[in-house]
Amino acid sequence: MKPRHWIGLVIALVIWTQSTQSNPPQGGAPAISIERIRSDIKYLSSDELQGRGIGTRGEDLAIEHIARAFAKAGLKPVGDRKSFFQAVPLVMVTTEPKATLAIVKGKTATPFKIEDEFVGVSQSQVTEDFDAEAIFLGHGISAPEFGWEDYKNVDVKGKVVVVFTNEPPSDDPKFFAGKALTYYGRWTYKYEEATRRGAKAVLIIHTNETAGYPYSVVRKLKGAQIQREEGKHALAFAGWLSIGAGEKLLAHAGLTVAQALKKADTKGFRAIPLGVRLKGHIPTTTKRTITRNVIGLVEGSDPKLNAEAVIFTAHWDHLGIGKASVGTDTIHNGALDNATGTAVLLEMARIWAAQKPRPKRSAIFLATTAEESGLLGATYYAAHPVIPLGKTALNLNFDTILPLGVPQSVVVSGAERTTAWPMVKNVAGRHKLAIEPDKYAHLGFYYRSDHFALARGGVPAFSVHAGEKIQGKPADYAAKAMAHYIAKVYHTPADEFRADWDLSGFPVVMRFALEVGREAANAKTLPTWNVGDEFLKTRQDSGVR
Repeated sequence: MKPRHWIGLVIALVIWTQSTQSNPPQGGAPAISIERIRSDIKYLSSDELQGRGIGTRGEDLAIEHIARAFAKAGLKPVGDRKSFFQAVPLVMVTTEPKATLAIVKGKTATPFKIEDEFVGVSQSQVTEDFDAEAIFLGHGISAPEFGWEDYKNVDVKGKVVVVFTNEPPSDDPKFFAGKALTYYGRWTYKYEEATRRGAKAVLIIHTNETAGYPYSVVRKLKGAQIQREEGKHALAFAGWLSIGAGEKLLAHAGLTVAQALKKADTKGFRAIPLGVRLKGHIPTTTKRTITRNVIGLVEGSDPKLNAEAVIFTAHWDHLGIGKASVGTDTIHNGALDNATGTAVLLEMARIWAAQKPRPKRSAIFLATTAEESGLLGATYYAAHPVIPLGKTALNLNFDTILPLGVPQSVVVSGAERTTAWPMVKNVAGRHKLAIEPDKYAHLGFYYRSDHFALARGGVPAFSVHAGEKIQGKPADYAAKAMAHYIAKVYHTPADEFRADWDLSGFPVVMRFALEVGREAANAKTLPTWNVGDEFLKTRQDSGVR
């Protein structure tokens, strides 16, 4: 028996009978079936699919299930060769357990223990050996618009850059967006910026506070990557250090992790040479693979506007089989992350395809692959879209929906940055839903899901979540559930399906999202980003003004 205790602490009073009923139609829309959603979640997160790892039999079963559901709903296959599948070529990169990393000072080498103290992969996608000077770069940010330059007067070419994830703390919305995390704070940015500057390797010192999740989440030695361009510089090692390893390394510069983080957070920070070299041997194996997005289309009713579309997304993949976190269970079933979002996507496709009359613009339903590897499926789609991104009105994404009951509020972080914001607020009002600010914006959730890949392509994009106001529940009920999920369930084998989950709130979120999608599909003009937004230029370059 696999562990079943994790959610009981926060969802002890579920009303299963309430959630077993199909939700009645409103305004002539087809009924939303909670039982279909429940069945899809249960199947997609079953042991049979073995955690839906990319390039596995679990992938085949998952995408075949999604394609069958799209076909049954009447969606048009718009993938490769008139199928529902879009091939996404990747390279599976694995660091062998015999990899080594050590601090070298003079003739003394102090090794780190693989996995316990360091993890990561080669981005050059080959075995790497390096012995290079280590330099502490704070948060590793170059943001001239905020007057912040961690790389000022320092050449990191050929060096090992040591940084924290996250960004300088702020309450000023004009300085790193206040409490909300910008892309500068994401770990992906740290690697990208150092790569642009020719660094040999990057090591991010992990803390729960700066990362927003425990070290166990990053404790892996493999991952999928998009195939590297020949001749283009890439990191020999993109890795993480545990907080204990960080203490060992920073001590050579007379610093503790806490002291180094305080310096990194201080305006005017300047790079600190650590006075040591870092020597790494990173034996790497690679395997080229083809994974797949699943894409279906519902054509719009207007003969001109049907060449444009709204797009609904959810990622089908999860982590596959890995190490046990509790007992002997090694299957990362990914029931919440993201069988819930995928099941919602399937039901929304059924509803959208059945509605009469159909909206003017078309609708694309995209189940993406390799989200857990860095939004790779969504990134590939953005580079190879079915309908050009300049003709894509809006992206609504669904990623992890907690089964907590009927919400009285929603979170649509990022919608306020677009010209669709007044419409989104009006729809929420009609559905008697308050719009909550993103309580987890400081963790950079906006940059951690597939909508971000579409946003980088210029499309107004955001995820839709239930808020913390839950009908009949204490004010802190949802917050406690989310805190428990992040601490105990997220990216562990404990993320399993439960038959007693209360899915009664799913239709509330779905009806709201469906109406937002319909409004965008019927609008006279395409929405765009607000003046000054980081994605506006890309939107304008695609032809939307």
